[in-house]
Amino acid sequence: MHTPPPINNTAQPPELRLAALFWLGERDAARKAAGVRLLARTWMSGETGLDTQAALSTQQPMPGIPDKPELVSPLSVKRRSMITQEGRAILIHALAHIEFNAINLALDAIWRFAGMPRAYYADWLQVADEEALHFSLLTGHLQGQGYAYGDFPAHNSLWEMAAKTQSDILARIALVPRTMEARGLDATPQVRAKLAQARDMAAAAILDIILRDEIGHVAIGNRWYNWLCEQRGLEPVATYARLATEYQAPVMRGPFNLEARRAAGFSEVELAALASNT
Repeated sequence: MHTPPPINNTAQPPELRLAALFWLGERDAARKAAGVRLLARTWMSGETGLDTQAALSTQQPMPGIPDKPELVSPLSVKRRSMITQEGRAILIHALAHIEFNAINLALDAIWRFAGMPRAYYADWLQVADEEALHFSLLTGHLQGQGYAYGDFPAHNSLWEMAAKTQSDILARIALVPRTMEARGLDATPQVRAKLAQARDMAAAAILDIILRDEIGHVAIGNRWYNWLCEQRGLEPVATYARLATEYQAPVMRGPFNLEARRAAGFSEVELAALASNT
């Protein structure tokens, strides 16, 4: 992956939701990740303001994505053999693409939905910042193996669910962080074990960071899902089942990382419902 051009504070709007929209539209993956990390710093220093009520819109195609990787059906993505260096690179590339999508998802959650509490926007900026770190760690490791982000095809199913739920924040929070991204809690330990078995301990260490942070990200999803349900007078478990059916969310299949899901704030009732799918 190439080094992005230097970024300074004048490159982004001085308001958080406009800045999130600005970086969401950025097509250069490395520049997007660096810009999000800058945005998190300017927010923490008080240089970036927040208008929670502004109704924003854009005519640009969203999100901004690079020409590569080529986006294909999930069934067309190459198998990831751990025996060869290329096979391990394909796996790391797939993980990097998930993190790239996750940056875009967090930025979209910031700019698209007005009228939420200030803490909501701060939470999703934290998520975007950590996803940008994960992307940078994975692409840096990939580069060390002689490959770059974009070298292999990837799929876009995470963003497809974001597009389906763009008109309702409750559906978005229910079905992206609490469904699509929560699958990472289940899958990451198994992927880490494969990389460790292949003696790629640097990649395994990156996955340790990712799992730790992703528990927090899913917890943020649970926090705001339950808050929205309370605001609307809805029962969370029944509402989730309705939304999953309405938006044709993937059916969750085990095995599940119940310990991580519990740490991320899923209730015992929800975990029992998941366990019935194993």
